[in-house]
Amino acid sequence: MAGSLKRANPNLVEDGVLIRAMRDANVPKFLKHDLPLFNAIIQDLFPTIDITENDYGNLEKVIKEIIVRNNLQLHKPFIIKVIQLFETFNVRFGVMVVGPTGSGKTASYEILAETMTYLRECGDPNPVY
Repeated sequence: MAGSLKRANPNLVEDGVLIRAMRDANVPKFLKHDLPLFNAIIQDLFPTIDITENDYGNLEKVIKEIIVRNNLQLHKPFIIKVIQLFETFNVRFGVMVVGPTGSGKTASYEILAETMTYLRECGDPNPVY
């Protein structure tokens, strides 16, 4: 994953690429209370690196449009979960979405599928999605 990130963003510092790869591959699998520990470990391993949020650009914009089109609320944690599902599909062959009834599992999958379909039909130039 780090190699593909570096090839897609050759100007990024290697430490930043490693942090992003670890974060993108692991954060979607963690429970909420695990995130502070993970972030503390990353900060300890890379104390001089400023950890920035990923810019999902057109992907995030279209996710928001699809959410509104489906009469759902623009809730930041839900948008993050859809993006995390996208990231997980990029890293893993098999994905299992788990959670209690009504937690948004089906909605997040359907929003992502509709988003990806829309981006492909519009001929979005980004090869990652």
